[in-house]
Amino acid sequence: MPRLAPARRRPRPGRHRPGLLLCAGLLIAGHALAQVERTGDYLARMDSDGDGRVSQAEYVAWMGYAFERMDVDGDGVLAPSEQPGSKGRPLSLETHRQRLADRFVRQDANKDGYLDARELAAPPQ
Repeated sequence: MPRLAPARRRPRPGRHRPGLLLCAGLLIAGHALAQVERTGDYLARMDSDGDGRVSQAEYVAWMGYAFERMDVDGDGVLAPSEQPGSKGRPLSLETHRQRLADRFVRQDANKDGYLDARELAAPPQ
């Protein structure tokens, strides 16, 4: 007759296995570290003058790449057909740049005119 494996006890509701909590904590901590490293890499790419911070001009120039890629005909205006889902109002490059500048101001939490890695990683205020 075949042997049956012993029945596994399930934790009672409200009780957790210490090993499971430890694994979850390590995964969360590892994810947070990876995120900070990626933000630092992102800052390095945006920081064209290498001073360890991102100016508004650097931010607008870097973030403007999406507009340039979407503007298929190169006329400086995103027509609805050039936008995701072919929806939306026409958007000029100047309006796009102004929106980026406004977003930069909201991201600049300490209002020093530059973004550091922590400000880049944080959502706009």
